[in-house]
Amino acid sequence: MILVVDDDPDILEALSEILEAEGFEIRRARNGKEALDRLEPDPPQLILLDLMMPVMDGWEFAQRMRQRPPAISGIPLIVLSADRNVGSKALDIGAVGHLAKPFELNDLLEMVRRALKGGKPPETPRA
Repeated sequence: MILVVDDDPDILEALSEILEAEGFEIRRARNGKEALDRLEPDPPQLILLDLMMPVMDGWEFAQRMRQRPPAISGIPLIVLSADRNVGSKALDIGAVGHLAKPFELNDLLEMVRRALKGGKPPETPRA
């Protein structure tokens, strides 16, 4: 199961529908606070995380998630952000990969599949 965290309802819906069409089970959250509430009792295998959100941003979410027991703190994160410095920010929070919005669907799917297999996702192609 994949937890998709984004405050933009259109992006949240589109990502969820795309991933569900690929056969993934999806759980959704509109901010970091909702995402924290959705980590238990059934932790996701992967989290797609926007950084810039109201209520609780992706930074604070990642910090709080990393303070949880290993079954939660070890969940891989893929950062999705419109921030041009998304690569360095993703490294700062320990993400296994990152994509700058807007991104190619195939890049997202490849990164998700690789992360779920336990491998490091490929770096995002430079535009």
